[in-house]
Amino acid sequence: MYQKMETRFTRGKSAILERSLTRPKTEVSVSAFALLFSEMVQYCQSRVYSVSELQARLADLGQGVGASLLDVLVLREKNGKRETKVLNILLFIKVSVWRALFGKEADKLDGFPAKVTVHWHKGTTLMIKFDEAVIARDKALEGR
Repeated sequence: MYQKMETRFTRGKSAILERSLTRPKTEVSVSAFALLFSEMVQYCQSRVYSVSELQARLADLGQGVGASLLDVLVLREKNGKRETKVLNILLFIKVSVWRALFGKEADKLDGFPAKVTVHWHKGTTLMIKFDEAVIARDKALEGR
């Protein structure tokens, strides 16, 4: 009887812990996400005494979620190999991370000290001139 009931509920489906991490689930119910987000905010609100404390707690939660998402994306997209080159990191963020978070590629990115200029050559071209500190860091990583 037990085996028959188990077959009825799991026919054609594997247990969630047996599923591969490389097969992404791309859609999450908006209502489930909204409920989880609301509960997290309420939980943090009930344990703080100021807005700055609330912001700090939410930032800590977000950092953990972001780090976990990044680990999964690096595993799926790069087979666990982390990028160290600035351009490759920016492309990974622009394409893979943004698509996972927002469903489309990023139009532009901020975060590294740089000067960006726009040029026209068979389409719009963005020229990024990184700050010397970013270039020095990239060269130091090459020497490893």
